[in-house]
Amino acid sequence: MPLPVIRAIAVAAGILFANALAHAASGSHLEPPAQLTCEHQPSTLAVHSSTPLLGWMLSPSDASLRGVRQSAYRIVVSSSESLAAENKGDLWDSGRVQSDRTRNIPYAGKSLEPEQQVYWRAAVWDEGGHASGWSAVATFTMAPDHWQAKWIAAAPDGSPEGKAEGVTRPMPVFRHVFQIHRPVARALLYVSGMGQDEAHINGNKVGHDELTPGWTEYRKRILYDTYDVTSMLHDGTNAIGILLGNGMFNVARTAGRYTKLVGTFGQPQCIAELHVVFADGSRTVIATGPEWQTASGPVTYSSTYGGEDYDARKTPRNWDTVGPVDDSAWHPAEVVPGPGGRLEPETAAPLRVEHVYQRVSRRTLASGDEVIDLGQNFAGWPEITVQGKAGAEVRLTAGELLASDGSVSQASANAHPDRAQWYSYTLSGKGVERWHPRFSYYGFRYVQVHITGEAKLISLIGDAVHSSAEPTGAFHSSIPLLDQIHTLILRAIENNMASVLTDCPHREKLGWLEQSHLMGSALNYDFDLERFYNKIENDMADEQQANGRVPTIAPEYTVFSGNPDNPFNDSPEWGSAAALDPWIAYRRYGDLDALRAHYPMMRGYVDYLTSRSKDGIVDFGLGDWYDIGPKPPGVAQLTSRALTATAVYYQDILAVEQAAEVLHDTAEKATIATLRDAVAAAFQKRFYHADQHDYDRDSQTANAMPLVLGLVPPQDRAAVLQHLIDDIRARGSHVTAGDVGFHYVVDALMENGASDVLLDMLLRTDAPSYGYQLHQGATALTEAWDASPHSSQDHLMLGHAEEWFYAGAGGIHVDFSQPEQDQIEVQPALLPRIGSGNVQYQSVKGLIRVAWNRRPNATVLDVTIPPNATARILFPPGPLSTILENGKPAAHAAGVISAAMSGGLPEVRVGSGQYHFSIPRAEGTIQ
Repeated sequence: MPLPVIRAIAVAAGILFANALAHAASGSHLEPPAQLTCEHQPSTLAVHSSTPLLGWMLSPSDASLRGVRQSAYRIVVSSSESLAAENKGDLWDSGRVQSDRTRNIPYAGKSLEPEQQVYWRAAVWDEGGHASGWSAVATFTMAPDHWQAKWIAAAPDGSPEGKAEGVTRPMPVFRHVFQIHRPVARALLYVSGMGQDEAHINGNKVGHDELTPGWTEYRKRILYDTYDVTSMLHDGTNAIGILLGNGMFNVARTAGRYTKLVGTFGQPQCIAELHVVFADGSRTVIATGPEWQTASGPVTYSSTYGGEDYDARKTPRNWDTVGPVDDSAWHPAEVVPGPGGRLEPETAAPLRVEHVYQRVSRRTLASGDEVIDLGQNFAGWPEITVQGKAGAEVRLTAGELLASDGSVSQASANAHPDRAQWYSYTLSGKGVERWHPRFSYYGFRYVQVHITGEAKLISLIGDAVHSSAEPTGAFHSSIPLLDQIHTLILRAIENNMASVLTDCPHREKLGWLEQSHLMGSALNYDFDLERFYNKIENDMADEQQANGRVPTIAPEYTVFSGNPDNPFNDSPEWGSAAALDPWIAYRRYGDLDALRAHYPMMRGYVDYLTSRSKDGIVDFGLGDWYDIGPKPPGVAQLTSRALTATAVYYQDILAVEQAAEVLHDTAEKATIATLRDAVAAAFQKRFYHADQHDYDRDSQTANAMPLVLGLVPPQDRAAVLQHLIDDIRARGSHVTAGDVGFHYVVDALMENGASDVLLDMLLRTDAPSYGYQLHQGATALTEAWDASPHSSQDHLMLGHAEEWFYAGAGGIHVDFSQPEQDQIEVQPALLPRIGSGNVQYQSVKGLIRVAWNRRPNATVLDVTIPPNATARILFPPGPLSTILENGKPAAHAAGVISAAMSGGLPEVRVGSGQYHFSIPRAEGTIQ
């Protein structure tokens, strides 16, 4: 074993042993800090901020403890691992800071140098002043401050080969050989390939990320990825290779292949730097430039939409490794200006293969083609293992559904035989060959395999590729249908978490923005999307115009019908993500710096809608898209577009007002409050029928939106809610609201004590309903409520029930815009038909868990609150005195801060810990 590895193991063992001794001696109620993060990432390799934010998670030293809190912390930041292990902060020692803060703590030490590797650790003190012991040592690395590398391409810009508009050519590969003759301490590779890249060193792919880098407005912002490649280098001659795909950077139309849009930022190109630090402290940089070589690679067709063709016979010999090459195939790379955007490190969780689906059935068609069912509709690609003669071709046609003859259909993705998507692999003939596409993915369940020539398909699996964001939620109940609906929605969410939040993983792959705020609460229960939302917000900021307008998609890769006023280009219910997303993220994660960074965008968008309003009313856009009316789904039918547009305008105003409050922008707060009142009055005047207690056309959407946004006069709320419920009941507990409105229907019922009505809707199995989609065989949420085979079978836009699973059934609410004592609230619905349930959410403070079990005489409710937190627990109506905790009156239980009636409900405020409540069931109640 190498000496450095032995030393590292010894240091780590010493740290663990010292921590164990210190912790045992201190008697602290807290374990040492764990899961240390810098800029909300573990082991960050390219920190862009000069004052990066540090944080950690807390755990109690004993699960039975209650009221455990952090009272103070100490951070040491060091220039070496050994100094950090000795708690010597030569870069920064915060000293003991009396604070319960565990995240978003800005580094406040010496100036950090570009590319500097930094080591740090933390210790905390519990509520009794006992030290926890030190965390393990964490590390982060500062990003480079400038690039020596040049953008390189296969041809000069402006040449016929370099223009590339509307042309698909074989994708280039790039190669460079370099020497290493000293021991390497560390090597980092920084790379960005337009539109997608795959880097190799010495014959092996670098990292596990896919479809890198993220999609952006390339003229303004370009993301690069950073990899630690220390172990991939060796003494002597080394080789680096980069393979490119077109991605969204260069989208061309090709006869016979499906293409949603056509557009180019230029020809495929890349930039990369390999920074090597030697054991003696010296450094070298290997950077892209004219000394690099390029050749045509094996990817002969590359399209985000149309698929990918790969001819293994055309793989240049030793393109990514040391060895002889065919000199006639290679020529010097051309230095080009680049796309124009500034280079920034990628911070969102990378796309990776997150699931692998195996074949569940296989059948042969009359044509001889095989159709393979992978059992799940997902986003990704098929991966094949084949063997045969050189030149044999395997064509893979993927789709969500089957045609009547059993062949794969792409009708749900708007493709057809003359405009289809497929992958093809041409064999090299060299033994067993394994292949999957690299730069094109698709949404599918079935794969049709057509083989030309002599080849045998040995195996085919499905690689599900989506964001590797950490899962944070779990939902289980005693009603199988609810669990199935949760899974149905969850799969659609996963399948559409790409570089942007796509609407579908096949037909469009565009970042339609309404989903990010309408589904925002649900999405952020299921996954830690703090960094993903920052990416979405940056995309919107890059597309925001001088007048504040934000388009319906970001990045705005296409303008529909060539007309900016087309509602598909500009709709308030979509663009309002610019005002609402930063506030959604702040409420869930509490990063004030992120809110501050996007606050100008929020204000700008409200200004834009104000400029488009008339007498306080905004009347343009798509309205309640895909609601259920007499016509086929599309533009709103049951609700005036002015109602949804003005309501979301009002919601934007509220978000800006609340942001102004927490950012102490008193001038804006006063101005926006005046606007808020004016718009509220205009909304009431235009849409409210006071004599009937309903809004607009008395649709579900029209009544739900003002209920949720607080626009209904207090004395009329019950009557408006009843209108909403009556409409649902009159339709057999079915929904009519669409993409926009259903979010507010869910919230209106959940927030006003009508979760039983929503449960009735969720338990329907006839159209339109989630249950009907399941009965039609859907394995991911479909675009249309009726699961029409002519619509996408993988959309997340109607998945708003997911929020109810966590915030309604589970009753878990987190809001960091509130005072500390009100940031966590637990109020489970405890409906009679759900005999038991278990809902968990891994918040930024730790695990919140709510589980219940209905017994003959009582409902047992178990609640877990993480360390360093308090929570309000609200119980169903009834006497507070009858609620027990571990067999004793809850008001006197350990860990309980207070107990009182609140708004007619028993309320118990608790500190951290695990609580076991018993709520007596009275005949005729819903406990």
